[in-house]
Amino acid sequence: MRMDEQEESSNVEDVRDSSGFQFRPAHGVGLGTIVVALIAGWALGINPLRMLGLLSGADSSAPTSQSAAPTAPPADDAQAKFVSQTLRSTEVVWDHAFREMGRSYEYPKLRLFRTSYPTACGLGRRAAGPFYCPNDRDIYLDLSFFDLMTQQLGAPGQFAHAYVIAHEVGHHVQNLIGTLQTTGGDRSGANGQSVRTELQADCFAGVWANRSQQERGWRLEPGDIETALNAASQIGDDTLQKRSDGVVVPESFTHGTSAQRVSWFKRGFESGRIDRCDTFAAGAL
Repeated sequence: MRMDEQEESSNVEDVRDSSGFQFRPAHGVGLGTIVVALIAGWALGINPLRMLGLLSGADSSAPTSQSAAPTAPPADDAQAKFVSQTLRSTEVVWDHAFREMGRSYEYPKLRLFRTSYPTACGLGRRAAGPFYCPNDRDIYLDLSFFDLMTQQLGAPGQFAHAYVIAHEVGHHVQNLIGTLQTTGGDRSGANGQSVRTELQADCFAGVWANRSQQERGWRLEPGDIETALNAASQIGDDTLQKRSDGVVVPESFTHGTSAQRVSWFKRGFESGRIDRCDTFAAGAL
């Protein structure tokens, strides 16, 4: 993925020298949580989907402390620059897309933190990976997650990292248009609302990849799409369950199968159209 001298976003805040704790758990939506569940499941012999429940539990013993004011990332931080360039590309794409719908796009903040940080959704931890908090409409990312993707998940490459950011921005788009709050029906399960929410965010990430190349002029290189699709497939519910205990339980799905995640990303990427991402109206996912 070649971003070259692409413009950077002014909405990336560096809070890596800050720390803070809250009594509330983090309930943001993120890809990293299921990665942690997979690794913890391997280590402890517990089904990753049970670990997901544990990771979302309250931390009533955590004290409260103050956090330093956020700053812009250092100019010589290559990873932070890439994140900022990627976020800026999402801002341009979704700004144009919302104008086409006769609406205004609200830019999210992306906060780079280390280890832990208090959010409006509760305590954000490095262990949960990147996540979107709908309460403050911000995205939280510990850059060490990219190392985990490469070393533990087998999903290296800049475009795979950009996909993660675009997926979390996809949740922000859902929050703005109202689909993140969609209720009714079963929350989990192969056709549940949780799965449909995650797959739509994957599709929106594909829409971003399609439109950003045209609108921002950056280039995909050979193998880039494959790295993103690999990242999506590695965190499908079925793949996680097979790696944990070899048994696939569709009734417990929360994020969709590997094939579904790949399919919906490709649907968004090949069409570049938001209306192709209506997972909630789809009969078959």
